[in-house]
Amino acid sequence: MENWIKLIGCVSMVSTVLSVQAQTWQPVATQNTCATRHENAATLIGDSLYAVGGRGMRPLEALNLRTLAWKQHPEPPVEMNHFQAITYNGELYVMGAFQGKYPHETPIPNIYIYNPTKGTWRVGPEIPKDRLRGSAGVVVYKDKIYMACGIIDGHYDGHVAWLDEYDPKTNTWKKLPDAPRTRDHITAAIVDDKLYLAGGRNSTARINKVLETTIAEVDMYDFKTGKWTTLPATSNIPTQRAGATAVTQGGKVWIIGGETTQLQAHNEAEALDPKNNKWTSGPKMQQGRHGTQAVVYDSKIYIVAGSANHGGGPELNTVEVMK
Repeated sequence: MENWIKLIGCVSMVSTVLSVQAQTWQPVATQNTCATRHENAATLIGDSLYAVGGRGMRPLEALNLRTLAWKQHPEPPVEMNHFQAITYNGELYVMGAFQGKYPHETPIPNIYIYNPTKGTWRVGPEIPKDRLRGSAGVVVYKDKIYMACGIIDGHYDGHVAWLDEYDPKTNTWKKLPDAPRTRDHITAAIVDDKLYLAGGRNSTARINKVLETTIAEVDMYDFKTGKWTTLPATSNIPTQRAGATAVTQGGKVWIIGGETTQLQAHNEAEALDPKNNKWTSGPKMQQGRHGTQAVVYDSKIYIVAGSANHGGGPELNTVEVMK
């Protein structure tokens, strides 16, 4: 009996270790390398992670997550940075992006769309002039695209709490209720019928307040009721930071990486469970990074590129996966 109890105990310990190991960040050994970049975005189309944009003119590159080989695609027609890329009907969409240099980056006036089957970029519809901004959260929900918050004048000033709905099928825009607060340097995530905004800041280079203006509160928009809610203070994000990336995995909102006043970019990965509005700390990335975007593929989270320190570098081209 004693030996049997010991055996059960050993099995339990092994199970616990495997459970912990099941959520760790691991480097991805790709067959070839991609360009370094930061303030870029990424999205998943089929089996490939598309790394797009960044400071300056950067190539469009796709990592096949089955073969782990990078393939170069046609370069975007304009510089695009500070945005959250999305996939819509098998195409890559860029909206709510900036171009230009710090601190007066300017919003790109059109949507840009890449068709991976044809291998071509096209200039999409204009974004309403009175809703132009960058550094916003962009998501797809029930065949429509939603853009939340952002900032009008680069890192200088002009934070907004706007929420817009764009219908690509009819090329129509609709203004929805403003979020409870302004924020920029964010990406958004959806769980079920709710949109979540966590992290971000109010960049104000006009008064030399940029990195230190991070936001604690979590705001949630309910698509069914058309109303915003701020979660209780007990649900504030544990590690305030901006320039992080948000993804939905396992029914939770993950906020990964980011930047603050500390020199090194954040390597935290924290998850909000919408069922109880509680945060848990996930495994830390091997390399802190900000100004990039993660994707979910085969229940795993992949992240590529970004900046290793706050600000503009060093730029990365490494890939990590959380299994």
